[in-house]
Amino acid sequence: MNHSEIVNFLWSVADLIRDTFKRGKYQDVILPLTVLRRLDCVLESTKEGVLEVNESLKGRLDNPGPQLCKASGFAFYNTSRYDFDKLLADAPNLASNLRNFISGFSSNMREVIEKFDFDNTISKLDEAGLLFKVMERFRSVDLHPDVVPNYTMGTIFEELIRKFNEALNENPGEHFTPRDVVDLMADLLLAGDGDRIDKKGVVLTICDPCCGTGGMLTVTRDHIIGTEKREGINTEADIHLFGQEVNPETFAVCKSDLFMKSSDGRDAENVLYGSILSSDRHAGRTFDYLIANPPYGKDWKRDEDEVRAEYDKGPSGRFEAGLPRISDGQLLFLQHMLAHMKSTDEGGARIAIIMNGSPLFTGDAGSGESEIRRWILENDWLEALVALPEQLFYNTGIATYVWVLTNRKAPERQGRVLLIDATSFWTQMPKSLGNKRREILPDKAAEIFELLNIFKDEEHCRIYPTTHFGFRKITVERPLRLTFQASPERITRLEEEKAFLNLAVSKKRDPEVKTREEAEGRERQAEIRALVESLPDTRFADRAEFELFLIDAARKAGVKLTATLKKAVLSALSERDEKAEICRDKDGHPEADPELRDAESVPLPVGDDPVDGDGVTASVRDFFEREVVPHVPDAWINTTVRDHHDGNVGRIGYEINFNRYFYTYSPPRPLEEIQTDIVKVEREIAELLEDLL
Repeated sequence: MNHSEIVNFLWSVADLIRDTFKRGKYQDVILPLTVLRRLDCVLESTKEGVLEVNESLKGRLDNPGPQLCKASGFAFYNTSRYDFDKLLADAPNLASNLRNFISGFSSNMREVIEKFDFDNTISKLDEAGLLFKVMERFRSVDLHPDVVPNYTMGTIFEELIRKFNEALNENPGEHFTPRDVVDLMADLLLAGDGDRIDKKGVVLTICDPCCGTGGMLTVTRDHIIGTEKREGINTEADIHLFGQEVNPETFAVCKSDLFMKSSDGRDAENVLYGSILSSDRHAGRTFDYLIANPPYGKDWKRDEDEVRAEYDKGPSGRFEAGLPRISDGQLLFLQHMLAHMKSTDEGGARIAIIMNGSPLFTGDAGSGESEIRRWILENDWLEALVALPEQLFYNTGIATYVWVLTNRKAPERQGRVLLIDATSFWTQMPKSLGNKRREILPDKAAEIFELLNIFKDEEHCRIYPTTHFGFRKITVERPLRLTFQASPERITRLEEEKAFLNLAVSKKRDPEVKTREEAEGRERQAEIRALVESLPDTRFADRAEFELFLIDAARKAGVKLTATLKKAVLSALSERDEKAEICRDKDGHPEADPELRDAESVPLPVGDDPVDGDGVTASVRDFFEREVVPHVPDAWINTTVRDHHDGNVGRIGYEINFNRYFYTYSPPRPLEEIQTDIVKVEREIAELLEDLL
């Protein structure tokens, strides 16, 4: 059977259990029994030898584990006398014997199986009278690696998980990246490293911090050492895999699969359980290659305390660059990966991570997202961005991008970023799988890989300096210009001024004091109201002139105006007028009008950017004089808004609006052509109506 037939066969177990288990619980049965059946097939040939060694070592060794592993040929073993055949031969005691079979595994494999929480499932199947039927169904499929190779088995596991998540109506993108996408990412990750990898005795480490079922790890390894289906770079390379996974079921699948792929279990021991955001299980380690598909748009509320504590560590923590909005943690995963790169002294590292469009442009200058992009680009780690076709994933048709990063760029690539538009490099699938309607076949993947390799500007590629994506956001102010007039319409606004209203409000608790103060306040309101109404209905275009007039009128009327009350009266009697005189502060400087305040994004220059005495860079000054002053001559730059890194005026931000760089203008159709089509359609409609009538 091919992998699709095996998946369909295993999924058919759902027909047996559908009345006992909800659709969302099918995985509780199918996934652990698939793992147990494969383990049973793997250990079958050495089963008797392990039992003999176990019997001979009883009471002789405190730790018989190494001898039992040697007898099994793997880094795990099973000392139970049961296998699937013997379990089914004793149907009345199947449940207890199955538990005995599971407890017979070595502790490292028991830890894996316990993540399935399978004991409760055994009880539920037994009580429903389904345990024998389900076990019998699994016994009839041979999952031995000689029959179902490791690569195929990985695909089977991932296809099952996709089906489970479809049944749950959850996001399978959190667990499963299609193999065509993984193959492309592995190619991009290893691009240009052929000579480095093809060294005799080379030892390489690969890490996936959200490894799911381990597909990205094993595929990347296979791209290095090769398989029956593809040629590798170095078949003798010593590859060490590392991973971490937060989902218990996929963690168990990954770890059990890796245990079966090696005799020493080294890679399986390097896959650890838990959330990398709150608990970095590989802290202190660095890697040659890192690859991941983190969940898209998933919040990090559950890990918030630990993430913020890590951020507070500064450069010694993993999230020193900044924190993205709590609704999307993709850039936290990327920072984690960058923190685990091998240093350039150790040979450096390469990273491939796939994310949706949000990390490219979400967040304004100074935001967490912008600061993270700034950190990456100013450190010159981003080598390339590859825009993939839509409809590649099972759960979503959204646009996705592969980020390729490294801290050892080739000299000719330093200070530059390659953008690859691969959105058209797809082939329609014969049959859709969920939202996946397209795939990237090997020939298309090879074309994308070649575009990264040649690093040239052409139809599908653009090369820009890292500063091209940066900008300095400045605040442009314009002066406040007001007229003042004691007209009936403006006088009524005084009743809306907070300072005026508060005169008749007392916060005292004593009722007598409260009543007295509020009465006094109403009297003061009446005095001020009478003062304002006594002013002539003259229009003043200069605030300083009107303010002197108001103070003089209040003095003559014996009304005391505090600074707060004077401000309330001025506010009520004022209106904006672009022909009025500029309002100035006590030092004679123009006051800014908040309603006319604007922001401008000034592109960062490639070279030096001198700074004047006010902290304004030459590029900002030139932009302001060229783009702003000709239109609003009275405008000025707000010099109090400064960047917290360099201290100069304006906050620096970074964004990559990918589509902008590949946009091609298509002129509209000529009006004559459109008019001809309309006349044609009208004629056809008239003929149809004539036939109808």
